[in-house]
Amino acid sequence: MATKQSEDALRDVSDESRSSGLMLRIRRFKPEEVFTWQLAKTLAMGQGLAGLICGTAISSQYLASNFHMNTPMLQSFFNYALLCVTYTTMLLCTTGDGNILQILKKRWWKYLLLGLVDVEANYTVVKAYQYTTLTSVQLLDCFVVPVLMILSWWFLKTRYNTVHYIAVSICLLGVGAMVGADLLAGRDQGSTSNILLGDGLVLLSASLYAVSNVCQEYTVKNLSRVEFLGMVGLFGTIISTVQMVILERNEVANIQWSWQVGLLFSAYALCMYALYSCMPIVVKLSSATAVNLSLLTADLFSLFCGIFLFQYNFSGLYLVSLVGILIGFIAFNAVPIPTTRTDTAASSSSSICEEGYSDDPNRQSSIPNDLRKWEAAVRITAEEEEQQGRGETEEGLEEAQRRRGKKKRASRPSQSLGRGSGDVAVVAIIHNTKM
Repeated sequence: MATKQSEDALRDVSDESRSSGLMLRIRRFKPEEVFTWQLAKTLAMGQGLAGLICGTAISSQYLASNFHMNTPMLQSFFNYALLCVTYTTMLLCTTGDGNILQILKKRWWKYLLLGLVDVEANYTVVKAYQYTTLTSVQLLDCFVVPVLMILSWWFLKTRYNTVHYIAVSICLLGVGAMVGADLLAGRDQGSTSNILLGDGLVLLSASLYAVSNVCQEYTVKNLSRVEFLGMVGLFGTIISTVQMVILERNEVANIQWSWQVGLLFSAYALCMYALYSCMPIVVKLSSATAVNLSLLTADLFSLFCGIFLFQYNFSGLYLVSLVGILIGFIAFNAVPIPTTRTDTAASSSSSICEEGYSDDPNRQSSIPNDLRKWEAAVRITAEEEEQQGRGETEEGLEEAQRRRGKKKRASRPSQSLGRGSGDVAVVAIIHNTKM
């Protein structure tokens, strides 16, 4: 009985300590430390990217419904061609290691695989609409987030906290509310000819997008944004051209061109070009996982536009879904993502090597404190060695003067005045040496 009472007492104490610790955390909570300007900027830029995806969805919907066009590779080709003209040309004009020839010599096959992954990710998700429903695509497309977190943990050595997993769960619940609203509104559109194949294509597309985004985050944070976009544009243009000629040559030949069709193709290409150009900036500010969480609102924006353009039925669950996704995104970015010490040291050393040392205090503030302490220690050590060397030189001169004085005293023992003047001369020499 005494043992049970002691165990109950320990449990009560542990529960009280946990509750007191939770209350202490709540009291110490400062909103200004969470809702920072960095978070607001990341949120605004992420929603801007979602708006660009909404633009691509609307233009594709018009091309498919009004003009009966099914040419995903042709639409992707225009995007990759714009990237190639812009960023690959910049690499051609760059000298040194950033030149396109040097990049192709070192890692051409990596960018070839990356271009293939990116092209097929865009193609398979569009192809999936021919076999499965819109609801399945919206649900299974969220598979990119857990795959991306696993790949980031494995390759980028990213370590997530419990808060991050809870935030991702909140975002996925928001997507579930959006899909439920679609079902209630009767928007379960799409084909059901081969649901298993369509769902498999969506999962494949999500996995390929995750691989592409992880490669993008690594390249942008370790190499450069221009290199990533230039290489993706180059190999994406080549791969999409070959695939378009093989798979869509008949559809492209049968296109009846008009200014409306040209405008829709241009809108799609410009939205995709802006998305590819701006997404690396947001990825560098946060992470690929955070960007994909913000992109979950793209379907909601498309639905809001569809209410006015395609006469969709409105549901209050759309607002619930939007609020849930935004809350999850804010919670994910409010807590810093811990990284391993090796990655931190590598990133710090690489940034210093890229930027170089500067006397500007603003740039010095970005250098980690440990590196500044190490640099100060090296300087102090160098100064001590220099002073020690000077001391040894002075001692050597003093010893030499003493020997000269002894020789003079031995040669002229009776001349005390000369001995005194010799001592004065030695002191003068030593004093001048120290000065």
